[in-house]
Amino acid sequence: MNKKLTSLVVMGAFMALGAQTAFAAPDWSKVPKANIHVFHPGAAPIEWVTGKSEHSGSSGLKKGETCAGCHVEDGKLSLDLKRLASKEMEPKGAPKTMTYPVGVQAAYDATNLYVRLTFKAPGGGFDHSDKDNEVKASIMFPDSKVTLADQAGCWGACHQDAKTMPNGKDKTKYATPGSMDLMQWKTGGGGKAMDGIVTDKRNMEGGKAGVTAEGAKAGDTYTVTFTRKLAGGVTLAAGKAVPFGVAIHADNAGGRFHHVSFGHTIGLGVDGDVKAAKQ
Repeated sequence: MNKKLTSLVVMGAFMALGAQTAFAAPDWSKVPKANIHVFHPGAAPIEWVTGKSEHSGSSGLKKGETCAGCHVEDGKLSLDLKRLASKEMEPKGAPKTMTYPVGVQAAYDATNLYVRLTFKAPGGGFDHSDKDNEVKASIMFPDSKVTLADQAGCWGACHQDAKTMPNGKDKTKYATPGSMDLMQWKTGGGGKAMDGIVTDKRNMEGGKAGVTAEGAKAGDTYTVTFTRKLAGGVTLAAGKAVPFGVAIHADNAGGRFHHVSFGHTIGLGVDGDVKAAKQ
């Protein structure tokens, strides 16, 4: 092999190694973790959240305050859980565990965002309608057009006329105006990733974020790792704080019988509730 060809081969090897290094999966042991608490919201859609006669915090939302800013203190939830579990807020039946922490880690490179969730999924739920999936873990990213996107996260997709709400209609979650990227991992079928999108209805497939996911259970703890493109669907970018929300369906729960987070942010090179590590 001549010197010129040898140089090209060596250069190609280094370039390939560099590409593998740049886009390799994160070393999660070196990525900081934030605990975000999820809770059972009962039948509290966005209309309830913004209704002055029902929710005293609606006036704060009109002033630009966030849900988390009012209800998260020193990393812990400040909520009237007894009210959320009451017949007023949950006419069907509340779960035995109303709130629990989810560890959230994030990292990014030039192409992808990686998000890792760690949690113990509680039993004792009221609804067990999803017989195929013991657990579903979801993350939603609203675009800037979604109602209260920066203040309430994915709550803008939850409406009182959804089919699992009291007196609801045959509708799924929806976002009007705007759209949300929806990525989900579920236990059924040996573990499956969904790359979805929410617009005028929820579509569990057809998203443009190139979502992949893998999950495992060790003892009583689930670990779910998502990968999505930065430039896909709702565009994410370094130097920005990205709004997002987490939802966990545990104990074969379906529909609204999940535990959800308030709207939070992932900071890609900037401050956020979750600080993404640059790869």
